[in-house]
Amino acid sequence: MPRIRRPFAVAAALAVCTATALIPGTTGPATAAGTGTTAARHTADEPSLTGSAKLARQPGDNVHFRIAARGFAGGAHGTVYVSHHIGKEWGGYFKGRIDCLLTGGPTAVATGVVTEMRFRNAPGMPKIGDLRGKRFGFTVLDDGKQDRMGYSWAVDGLPKNSVGKCLSSAPIETLEKGDFTVHHWMPPRGAARH
Repeated sequence: MPRIRRPFAVAAALAVCTATALIPGTTGPATAAGTGTTAARHTADEPSLTGSAKLARQPGDNVHFRIAARGFAGGAHGTVYVSHHIGKEWGGYFKGRIDCLLTGGPTAVATGVVTEMRFRNAPGMPKIGDLRGKRFGFTVLDDGKQDRMGYSWAVDGLPKNSVGKCLSSAPIETLEKGDFTVHHWMPPRGAARH
């Protein structure tokens, strides 16, 4: 029986590894059917959105976001913190618990219900009412170079109206500083039934 030359064997092994890595829908090496090894690894994974940032605004208009969210859809958990100050007279913060998270590639949408807030109103400035118990949405585009951010009250101008779980606006704002990291993950889908 003729011997296979070593360079050919190495090239063949590399080709098999490359083909395995390029099979759509896989994220790692395949396992034998029924072992459950790969499935167990995937179910241990989960989507996440983490980071903090200051939005790019005019001088004196300071808006900060901090989000730490993990979990899939309505099973998500974590915290959100938002502060907004204009000058030294008006501003405050609210924070809450994450109740939904969905990711799609580098984009994440999360919602959180406000549990604590403190705002100082000022004459001639918008008045912030009681936000506790209301749900607000947050969208992040993790661009790697220049992340972007959106929030459910982008059209209203002030956080007032609750939204449904995992609803927010397009990521319309740019960041002055900070960074967000989106880890995309979806649960395995079963075969379609007709």
